[in-house]
Amino acid sequence: MSTSPPSHGRPSVEIAGQKYGAGKLFLFAGPCVLETPELVQRIAGELRDIAAARGVPLVFKSSFDKANRSSLSGARGPGMGRGLELLAEVKQRWKLPLVTDVHSPEQCAAAAEVVDVLQIPAFLCRQTDLLVAAAQTGRAVNIKKGQFLAPWDMLNATKKCEAAGNANLLVTERGASFGYGRLVVDMNSFAHLSKTGHPVVFDATHSVQEPGALGTSTGGDRRLVPALARAAVATGEVDGLFFEVHPDPDNAPSDGPNMVRLDQFGAILDGVLAVHRALRGAPNG
Repeated sequence: MSTSPPSHGRPSVEIAGQKYGAGKLFLFAGPCVLETPELVQRIAGELRDIAAARGVPLVFKSSFDKANRSSLSGARGPGMGRGLELLAEVKQRWKLPLVTDVHSPEQCAAAAEVVDVLQIPAFLCRQTDLLVAAAQTGRAVNIKKGQFLAPWDMLNATKKCEAAGNANLLVTERGASFGYGRLVVDMNSFAHLSKTGHPVVFDATHSVQEPGALGTSTGGDRRLVPALARAAVATGEVDGLFFEVHPDPDNAPSDGPNMVRLDQFGAILDGVLAVHRALRGAPNG
């Protein structure tokens, strides 16, 4: 009989009344942006089955708006009203907790009525009013580290939320700018992020972006995702993993080059869990 791995002092966060972290790996996963109801439901259902078969807690992720597009014509999603309806349908059918991006203080309260985690996009991680508004909803808040920010500077972001009365936080690494059109992942950053005292998430798919590489859209190389995810877990400082997943990423409206294929996601997760078991000395169940 398998047992849960010891916490090794790892922090946890409460999401939808359940504890995530404390030495057990969890997932944020889903398509970059909400598309048709049928596709959203299909992805959510398949991800639920993949995660459940491996004993990994899953939070379903998708965005109602992608405000940070390379060009004016970039696909942004259905908007907040319809987007929250689609997310609510996922929660009702699949009983999954939800995470989505918020871009302005005015969006936070409405989004918190539906989702369980409010996500601060990397390019907005220093926006005090947004951080405070998200924290004041009482929902868990996932703050993505800006590509321009040193990992130790994330303490300032978490302290803003804590000062607003919410210590139920996560911090996410998603690569750092390296010259023009490239991101790199500094494996030392995870130890610095751990010093915030909150669970650390590694965004394995946005970390392989090549910003602006396609002229009017962002490029990337999804082939690099599995190795980066395994390496991040091997540091011993990562509590959760973030993947954007799609059945046909080459034809997805947003972030296609970085998303992993849905039919390959189980194998990618198996590789990550093998590293986690070797490191922790017990399975993830």
